[in-house]
Amino acid sequence: MHATRRRALQTVAAAAVLPALGGCVASEVARFPTLASAVDAVRGVRDGGFRSTGAWPLAHVLEHAAQSVEYSMTGFPEPKSALFQATVGRAAFAVFDARGAMSHGLDEPIPGAPQMTLALPQAADRLLAALAAFEAWQGPIAPHFAYGALDKAEATRAHLMHLANHWQEVVRDA
Repeated sequence: MHATRRRALQTVAAAAVLPALGGCVASEVARFPTLASAVDAVRGVRDGGFRSTGAWPLAHVLEHAAQSVEYSMTGFPEPKSALFQATVGRAAFAVFDARGAMSHGLDEPIPGAPQMTLALPQAADRLLAALAAFEAWQGPIAPHFAYGALDKAEATRAHLMHLANHWQEVVRDA
C-alpha cells in the first residue's frame, strides 16, 4: 500500500478513537522521559560508535531532529492546512500523546526543510544546541506543521516521542 495512503488510513483510524481517549492519562515517553535523558543519549552517540539501521545515516537523524526542535521556536517552513492540523493532525498527536510513543515515516524529511548535510559530530552538536535553546525558550511555540498549536509541555513531549521513534533505529556499531 502506498505510504501516503497508509498514513492517511492510520490517522483516520486514530481520529475514530480520539473520543475514547478523552479521559486517558498520557503515558510516559519510554525511551526519553525527559529532555535531560535525550541530551544524555545524543551526547553518547556524538563521537561515534553508533549507527542508524534505517534509510538515513545517524547524522541525518540527528540533524532532522534538530530541525524539528528549531522549527518549534521559529516556525515550520511548509505547514499543512489549518483544517488538517485541527482534525487529522490533532487526532494523531492525541493518540501519540496517550500512548507516549509516536510512529511516523522515519525517512520523511520535514516538509520544506533544507537537505541534511552535517557530519555526525556537527549534527549532534546542532541537536544539543537546539534542545538547550528549546528548554530555555520563553517565547510562543510555533504551530507544528501537522499537529497545529501545541503548548510547551506538548511540544516537549512531541520532541521526545519524535526522537524516541527515530532512536529505534540507533544501534551500537558491532
